[in-house]
Amino acid sequence: MLPVLVRKSWRDDRRALIGWAVGVALFTVVYTSFYSQFQGAAELKQDALPQEMLDFLGIADMLSPAGYLQATVFSLIGPLLVLMCAITLTARTIARPEEDGGMELLLSIPLSRTAFAGQRLAATGSAITLVAAVPLILLMIIVPRVGMDIALSHVAAAGVGLIALVWCFTGVAFLAGAATGKRGTVLAVTGVLGVATYLANAIGGMSGGWQWMRWLSPFHYFIGTDPLHTGWHPGHLLILAGVGALTAAVGMVLFDRRDVGV
Repeated sequence: MLPVLVRKSWRDDRRALIGWAVGVALFTVVYTSFYSQFQGAAELKQDALPQEMLDFLGIADMLSPAGYLQATVFSLIGPLLVLMCAITLTARTIARPEEDGGMELLLSIPLSRTAFAGQRLAATGSAITLVAAVPLILLMIIVPRVGMDIALSHVAAAGVGLIALVWCFTGVAFLAGAATGKRGTVLAVTGVLGVATYLANAIGGMSGGWQWMRWLSPFHYFIGTDPLHTGWHPGHLLILAGVGALTAAVGMVLFDRRDVGV
């Protein structure tokens, strides 16, 4: 039997979860199912965009199947969608009930604060993982059907990398919410951090003198190694998951010690 808070969290967030999953699924299906039709447009875009812009976006090419998938699904819009989902749902774990005045009722359940925060995070983390896994599941089905010449193991490496990236930012968002109890802070901290680290990875990839910046960015560990061409990089995935786990653990400690507003 699942813990009561896990079931309640899933029930409360079911509409948002379904909406995000459907949106990510539609995005993935549209861009991959019509691969052959979009090839002409991709060639025009590659010819039209300056090389500096392609380097900034981390796109090696848009014509090969792997380059096309990286440019459309894994470069910007795909990660942006799942990260928005992760940040929005994670803001509901601690910050939303505290701001809405519902924390007193939730804390009346005979659980320690650490167990309470852990169950809320487990429910949200599993829901976010499901949404982040949608591109992986669909691509494993669609890629062979549309004739993309990519090893499925490489597709899996990129898909799992996206999940690990989401875990990283989920931990950061949970830490911000657990430490402050404010949704605005969660959105601001994770949003600024996401933009800053994306830019760090992009700038580091463009300029030889700034390459060290890439190692500070979660996006480098996700897509900087070009998994659609090179396959698995377990060490990078472990770093992303480790950052998520560490920040989540710190968040639970801070929540346990903080004077919670009810």
